[in-house]
Amino acid sequence: MAVIGFEEKLWAAADKLRNNMDSGEYKHVVLGLIFLKYVSDSFNEKWQELMDLDPDFAEDRDAYMAEGIFWVPANARWSFIAEHAKTPEIGKVVDNALDAIEKENVTLKGVLPKSYARPELDKRILGEIIDLFTNMNVGGKEAKEKDILGRVYEYFLGKFAANEGKGGGEFYTPKSVVKLMVEMLQPYKGYVYDPACGSGGMFVQSLKFVEEHSGNKFDISVYGQESNPTTWKLAKMNLAIRGIEGNLGTKNADTFHNDLHRTLKADYVLANPPFNDSDWGQPVLIDDPRWKFGTPPAGNANFAWIEHMIDKMSQNGKAAIVLANGSLSSNTLGEGEIRKNIIEADLVEAIVTLPDKLFYTTGISVCLWILNRNKRHKGKTIFIDSRKHGTMVSRRLRELTDADIQKVVETFINWKNTKEYEDIPGFCKEATIKEIQKNKYSLTPGRYVGAEEEARDGELFEEKMERLTTTLGQQFKASKLLEEEIRKQLEGIGFEI
Repeated sequence: MAVIGFEEKLWAAADKLRNNMDSGEYKHVVLGLIFLKYVSDSFNEKWQELMDLDPDFAEDRDAYMAEGIFWVPANARWSFIAEHAKTPEIGKVVDNALDAIEKENVTLKGVLPKSYARPELDKRILGEIIDLFTNMNVGGKEAKEKDILGRVYEYFLGKFAANEGKGGGEFYTPKSVVKLMVEMLQPYKGYVYDPACGSGGMFVQSLKFVEEHSGNKFDISVYGQESNPTTWKLAKMNLAIRGIEGNLGTKNADTFHNDLHRTLKADYVLANPPFNDSDWGQPVLIDDPRWKFGTPPAGNANFAWIEHMIDKMSQNGKAAIVLANGSLSSNTLGEGEIRKNIIEADLVEAIVTLPDKLFYTTGISVCLWILNRNKRHKGKTIFIDSRKHGTMVSRRLRELTDADIQKVVETFINWKNTKEYEDIPGFCKEATIKEIQKNKYSLTPGRYVGAEEEARDGELFEEKMERLTTTLGQQFKASKLLEEEIRKQLEGIGFEI
């Protein structure tokens, strides 16, 4: 079944709960069931494999743990839950199942939602949702490859964000954007850190990158932090079902005010922090040692995030950060000075502007900051304008295609390796710090890449401008001569101008 069809069916099912549950709660009801179905399907797949080999091994939990598969007790397996879907006790059955899984798998302790028995949850509708899931495979190999939990999480947050007051960047980052970030950073081995990790999508894609490039996923160590308690639990679930042993702290926490990884120095930082956060608690952090390039303004956390991440980068650390485009040129309340200091420290390796409509809950254009403490090209930055990329997959949503991602990544990598790179007017341009200084430390790629060299009619841009300028000059001259002739004629019949 197609992923989008799956998402839409889930939404239709969850929407039935709208009348008796808060919108911020009922998405978690569905996501909890997805997790339960996922671990049960994964367990059953292995169970059947062992039964075919030797039935005596089918209940040997070590055989499951060795492959990162959670042990699912008999009363937590989906077949048992499906049998009770039409009973009034179904809520209690689901709670017991999740509680049993937590007790048997210590990494899930305190993570799974266990509130299905509460009176306000319509058990008839809960049973209908379970029936819907019964015929859907979310734990098989194909489902894992499609990242169903992450995609459904993204889809649901997109639907609910307006009602819940979520900011534009406070949700699961679209996979195409995450893939672009990971491909540019290439995290083969080392510590990977995300200080605003949401549901953990950056970590999932990093591990996929390593596996796709024949690396060892155990060479990557994951560290993250998330302030929202329910999102933190979803991140734990998201990593758990993929066998990723990430350190997300023992609880949710605010990164600025309670840094759970205070001594960490990461090799790779990947993040999509909340855009333009205006209430991040700056007054009590005025003298924070992280602000080495200037104190970020109270009304916008963009540069607080940047400086926090720079502070977390190791001696050879790299970072890819999604930010609102305003971070590239704003001079409000000292932001320009902070940006200037970061540029002068030669930390900005690349800036990429992306098209609009990439996110479910906001249509604004965004950019990627690529930072590097050990740049190969000292004193230089590459600017890439990718605003024309992407394909509309609905009336309000755009996705970067694999070809779009490949074009940006190859351009960046070729530039880094000085291999077959050349500036392309309208798309990419290498600039020195002196050139950036001349542009008053603005990092907007459009200031550097210029216009496309060739217009639609095939005429070179420079030639066309010269021709149009010459024609305009001739027309101005002709206009002046005509004005003088009119003036003479009017004076000849007694009118003065």
